[in-house]
Amino acid sequence: MRYLITGGAGFIGSHLSERLLARGDRVVLLDNLSTGSMDNIRHLKTSGQMEYHLDNIENLQLLAELVDDADVIVHLAAAVGVKLIVESPVRTIETNVNGTQRILEAACKKRKLVLTASTSEVYGKNTNVPFHEDADLVLGPTTKGRWSYAASKALDEFLALSYWKEKRLPVIVVRLFNTVGPRQTGRYGMVLPNFVKQALDNEPIRVYGNGKQSRCFCDVRDTVEGLIRLMDTERSVGEVVNVGNTEEITMEALARLVKARTHSASPIEFVPYDQAYEPGFEDMMRRVPSVDKLQALTGFRPQTSLNEIIDRVTAFFRQKEEASAPRAATSTAV
Repeated sequence: MRYLITGGAGFIGSHLSERLLARGDRVVLLDNLSTGSMDNIRHLKTSGQMEYHLDNIENLQLLAELVDDADVIVHLAAAVGVKLIVESPVRTIETNVNGTQRILEAACKKRKLVLTASTSEVYGKNTNVPFHEDADLVLGPTTKGRWSYAASKALDEFLALSYWKEKRLPVIVVRLFNTVGPRQTGRYGMVLPNFVKQALDNEPIRVYGNGKQSRCFCDVRDTVEGLIRLMDTERSVGEVVNVGNTEEITMEALARLVKARTHSASPIEFVPYDQAYEPGFEDMMRRVPSVDKLQALTGFRPQTSLNEIIDRVTAFFRQKEEASAPRAATSTAV
């Protein structure tokens, strides 16, 4: 099979590429490196089955060529991370909505299967956990930029499902719940890599808000497994499916767990949302997925423990630091 992955040099895209290449598929990556990195795919460049294009989805001629040559399109390119969303709401909306529309339009001409990545953020302030795919989406007011990401991804879902219903373009929508693991950067506010990095540097582990808000973290290997199984399952077409782990933890407890597993001396520091993001910032207290639908469609449910995930992220940062440390100079006496 031939896969086109937008955002392929990103965290999830690079791991998905690895798995597909390992099973013998051909992979083409399209990424403008706005949030992705060549470091994520450098080890894949020697594969004769992989090619990459450093360009934008706005390059419609290139996009048409790549879609024409693919069997499946995996649309991961998006503005991600709470920090980026708060700081650049225009970029968030335009990147997500316009990018998805261009992908669907190009794929529709050739009836290519499209898997598009959405987010647990679309559930918004809904308090009826665990979240089922047919639950109501409860978003905050348009005056708060924090909700622009959720709204843009919800519109992406409407677009994708409309292309399926009206034009019979085969689509799958996946709602991802806090995918984490090696190669994820904390640059845009991702909590786990930030906690681990702060702990390893013996800096204060900064918990935003009161720390009582809870999340579930899914190992990137499990996310990738879920995506591949959904793409390999014909019954997934036209469906919206949660992909995530169901092990719930508060941010305060996560900070303490990271501190314990990294054997860090870091203090835990609470930072008000107004200081961390913007005045009036709103957050969701709980975000827990139901993965019954994923299991019913594919026979799979993510189960990697949070302890193992933290250890994998810790090992990644330690290896990265060792690799970047200057080597001691050697000299030969004459």
